[in-house]
Amino acid sequence: MARGPRLIGRRQPSGQGGRGGQVPEGPQLDVRVIRSNKVFKTHKGGKTASWSIMVVVGDNKGSVGVGLGKARGIPDAIKKAEDAAKKNMFRVPMIGHTIPHEITARYGAATVVLKPASPGTGVKAGSAVRQCLEAAGIHDVLSKCLGSRNGTNLAYATVRAFKELSAPEDAAGKRGADVKSLVPWLEKARKEEELHA
Repeated sequence: MARGPRLIGRRQPSGQGGRGGQVPEGPQLDVRVIRSNKVFKTHKGGKTASWSIMVVVGDNKGSVGVGLGKARGIPDAIKKAEDAAKKNMFRVPMIGHTIPHEITARYGAATVVLKPASPGTGVKAGSAVRQCLEAAGIHDVLSKCLGSRNGTNLAYATVRAFKELSAPEDAAGKRGADVKSLVPWLEKARKEEELHA
């Protein structure tokens, strides 16, 4: 079951709602629970219940990672998943607040199609795909989910799509062509990025 963000944007320091009077160290990350599932393991003496939780972690600036955690308690499972997601974080190629090109990725029976959109479009996505896109900081994109609606598969398919994206500069370098001839509007988009940074 998809859930909203556990922490939106930045964690609050001590003077602004933080706990314990300490300011957290390191980069402040957006942590979102994608899917929680109660699982049982059968032992000789009976069944033991535990929680399997999937989490996406992002800095809202192009870095994202997903992780899976399992523990007896929900907070412990979230902490394990968060640690796993932080270890798997990577950079997503972006142009402004959208993706460079259309991409289709598949994981298991789930297929995710992502398409770039003009500024102001918003995130046209649902369930796990939306959580991954927003955590990565992608604000203008169109998406379509085909096949399975399993949250775990959709999250992994979205991450695979992110990893298969390539920046226009890289594509131009591989072809030995000038990036201005391939993407004439890229220079203007990069200047706008610098102004808003």
